[in-house]
Amino acid sequence: MSNNKQVRLAKRPMGMTDASTWEFTTKDIPTPAEGQFLCKIEYISLDPAMRGWVNDAKSYIPPVEIGAVMRAGTAGTVIESKHPDYKEGDFVVGSLGVQEYAVSDGSFCYKSDTFGLPKEKFLGVLGMPGFTAYFGLIDVTNPQPGETLVVSGAAGAVGSVVGQIGKIKGCKVIGIAGGPEKCKMVVEDYGFDACIDYKAGDVKAGLKEHCPKGIDIYFDNVGGEILDLCLARIRFHGRVSICGAISQYNSTEPIKGPSNYLSLLVNGAKMEGFVVLHFRERYMEAAKQLGEWMMAGQLKSKETVIEGIETFPDTFNRLFSGDKTGKLVLKP
Repeated sequence: MSNNKQVRLAKRPMGMTDASTWEFTTKDIPTPAEGQFLCKIEYISLDPAMRGWVNDAKSYIPPVEIGAVMRAGTAGTVIESKHPDYKEGDFVVGSLGVQEYAVSDGSFCYKSDTFGLPKEKFLGVLGMPGFTAYFGLIDVTNPQPGETLVVSGAAGAVGSVVGQIGKIKGCKVIGIAGGPEKCKMVVEDYGFDACIDYKAGDVKAGLKEHCPKGIDIYFDNVGGEILDLCLARIRFHGRVSICGAISQYNSTEPIKGPSNYLSLLVNGAKMEGFVVLHFRERYMEAAKQLGEWMMAGQLKSKETVIEGIETFPDTFNRLFSGDKTGKLVLKP
């Protein structure tokens, strides 16, 4: 019976994706071969990095091929297994694509106990975004008590976790987010010391007010002008963690690099890019620590869950319009 709905890449987009970027197909539910299992996908992760994956460009991971099921993180349940390490009923987190069912040999997947938590959290704070925040802050910048940490995209899935880890580590944490509601959430729900509304105010003035002695650590999710403004206030031996540049992902113009990079030179500071896949062998370390912080009430998360695989084109673009809170998840 043909009842596995899928979203495939129809063409390479220029600028923002639209309905013509994608193709909806319906295929038979696949049957697992020996050494495979069949997963019913319950939640699909929507992440800014997916925009880069559909470009025909060299990167840390091969681009999605035209006609292929769109790559995405997923969470679901094993419903049939011919794999010795997976059994029916196992909860599986992995990368099985934008579809309702998928077979896997276990590559790029792992089993997990849900610990009674909502499954969608394993695509957010207890999944790749949480791992990204953990390694990108702790390993790349080594935060110390009393330091000032600035986080752009502070209301997002990664930024919100970065700021909370910063507070756990004893930092003063300043967020940058878009709109009064998000800024209020960043302070009241996530515990940041302050949040600058880049849509309504002067970011330069906000940084001067909240970081009078400068910035020790800047965790960058957006790139562009905000990166430049933060570089201008970087302190001696400051550190910049380059996680993403969402302001640039849909640009049809050449990527804009930082013009204030000489601030790194004069302050003996460093700027380092990273990809969470660089730390794949330590994912369980991050999951354990993030889980402990969450169970202790030190780490909170929010998810925006949108239902219906047919909503994928519009839901995906919410990543770039800001029409979401926290982690964006699709429930097919």
